[in-house]
Amino acid sequence: MRKITTATFVSLDGVMQAPGGPEEDPVGDFEFGGWTFHYWDDIGGAFIGETFAKPFALLLGRKTYDIFAAHWRYQENSQIADRFNAVTKYVATHRPDTLSWQNSQSLGDDVVAALRQLKQEDGPDLLIQGSSELIQTLLANDLIDEISLLIFPLVLGKGKRLFGSGAIPAAFKLNRSQASTTGVIIASYERAGEITTGSFAQQQPSEAEIERRRTWK
Repeated sequence: MRKITTATFVSLDGVMQAPGGPEEDPVGDFEFGGWTFHYWDDIGGAFIGETFAKPFALLLGRKTYDIFAAHWRYQENSQIADRFNAVTKYVATHRPDTLSWQNSQSLGDDVVAALRQLKQEDGPDLLIQGSSELIQTLLANDLIDEISLLIFPLVLGKGKRLFGSGAIPAAFKLNRSQASTTGVIIASYERAGEITTGSFAQQQPSEAEIERRRTWK
């Protein structure tokens, strides 16, 4: 069976839009494209290198596919470009006939059903890069098995966010974490069942607490 995993750059307030440059995704008048640039160091680079060293297929939304196709297949002397060009790229798109990058496959009309089927098959894990809209679909259908986050020490205020309102409640466990020299927190979380709740409230609440609960209903 295959897992669906992410490796996502996010700000402290959860924005994942246009980490690579000003022209990457200016939708919604987003003005901070390239916000990760000054935070890279050897630790962050090693994590990305480790991620891409494992067997994987890319899982991409159409906008990220177009960004990657316009960049990586034209890069020379790049290990990342070599990997991205070689691996299978599964794409959520309404225009399958325009997937011109080598080794690209459309997920068809029912993306969720296609991914459920792919997860049952043998093969490398499916790695999501970018693809904020596709991620919302995956989160809403509980299809992501592992989330790796690179959390950058800045607040962007607005932009496309990793966790939208459609994400289902879910519990995760921390598999690894480390901090870079520039303050980036690198953390990987694995899906771990459902959310369990408890209470720190007193067994015998005060009259004031009882009244508060009544008025807040």
